[in-house]
Amino acid sequence: MPGATQPRRFCRSGPLHGRILVPGDKSISHRAIMLASLAVGTSTITGLLESADVTATAAAMRATGASIEQVKPGVWRIDGVGVGSLLQPAAALDMGNSGTSTRLLMGLFASHGIQTVFTGDASLSRRPMGRVIQPLALMGAQFTVNADDTLPLTMRGADPAVPIHYRLQVASAQVKSAILLAALNTAGSTIVVEPTPTRDHTERMLRGFGANLSIDIGDDGARIITMQGPQDLHPCDIEVPGDPSSAAFFVVAALLVPGSDLTIANVGMNPTRAALLDVLRAMGGSIEEEDHRVIGGEPVADLRVRHSELKGIEIDPASTAAMIDEFPILFVAAALASGRTVTQGLEELRVKESDRLAVMSAALTFAGASVEEHADGLTIEGTGGAMLRGTLPGQSIATMLDHRIAMSMAIAGLVSEAGVTVDDMRPVATSFPQFERLLGDVQCR
Repeated sequence: MPGATQPRRFCRSGPLHGRILVPGDKSISHRAIMLASLAVGTSTITGLLESADVTATAAAMRATGASIEQVKPGVWRIDGVGVGSLLQPAAALDMGNSGTSTRLLMGLFASHGIQTVFTGDASLSRRPMGRVIQPLALMGAQFTVNADDTLPLTMRGADPAVPIHYRLQVASAQVKSAILLAALNTAGSTIVVEPTPTRDHTERMLRGFGANLSIDIGDDGARIITMQGPQDLHPCDIEVPGDPSSAAFFVVAALLVPGSDLTIANVGMNPTRAALLDVLRAMGGSIEEEDHRVIGGEPVADLRVRHSELKGIEIDPASTAAMIDEFPILFVAAALASGRTVTQGLEELRVKESDRLAVMSAALTFAGASVEEHADGLTIEGTGGAMLRGTLPGQSIATMLDHRIAMSMAIAGLVSEAGVTVDDMRPVATSFPQFERLLGDVQCR
């Protein structure tokens, strides 16, 4: 990551009060740019997350022919080129830190006869791409990649691509979405079988842009998603709701900091993303949903969160897919709860921007929490509401350039005696550039 490191110290806070808006949903923002770029005509996206990850997606779609411009902050206009009409990019596509951009674009390009080189930063270049390569290769795409299926990666899309019937080997919305995006320009029926439901933003948005896909439930309870290609997309105006993964940091902060009463407005409440709220309520958290509505095909509500005495619980592994990005901040909540919190089935966290099990275990332990790391999860013995010790002057938490680790440990600093120093806040720009400003806005000193 270019530039000097940006260490920050986060100290014990007074109550959190007020009403805030978190930035637009990252997952939806990526998909809105991609699908608008494939539609014939002009689409307008409001509330787009303007982060490094999302701008990497926009740059890639510009490089393949779409016209993308910012009208004003949060509002973007896109003139698409049409399914099947993507252009050969003139240079390698630098995805920065964005695994979502990389995996979804691999799917999008897999059924277009263009050659693409994907590169990324050091963190992204360690993340495995094999789970996406496997189904896309079955559709006819060709890959030149490192022995461990990491970036840099060269792919040539199939022309024509072959429809497949594919049962997901891991619960991954990115793999599912990559196949469905490839199916847009593939003649015949492409079928994805999803044993464990994952976030369904792709399916919802495809329908919003006019794609014809069906979703059935198999005898074993699996979701069966079928798309008959090729498809034409029509332009669509999208309003992006607030990102529940970003809201999660403020939800947990308000639950943990005594005296807090905070409202987080316009938060996406997609049921495939809402498991964290259910878990926090099961732990005793006071989280009220107000003003339910639907925006751009996605359920939305305002969240009123008040300080609560949390208790440790054993978390059902079945909820993992619906809160996979929120586990780092959940671990912070567990560290302050009464009793023991047990998590398992979290092997996926070891191949995120960092090994989030190992890094969060080390970070929380360093800050004074009682944590035991297992192969597939953490067991955390909470303090019963007592403050964490924090880090001593001159010490800092090693975040391994992981934005969610950095923000989670910043929240831990608010409930620590000595404060917590985070080694580098630069990665936060990949998903939540306004994090520090909003945190300052809601704190009572």
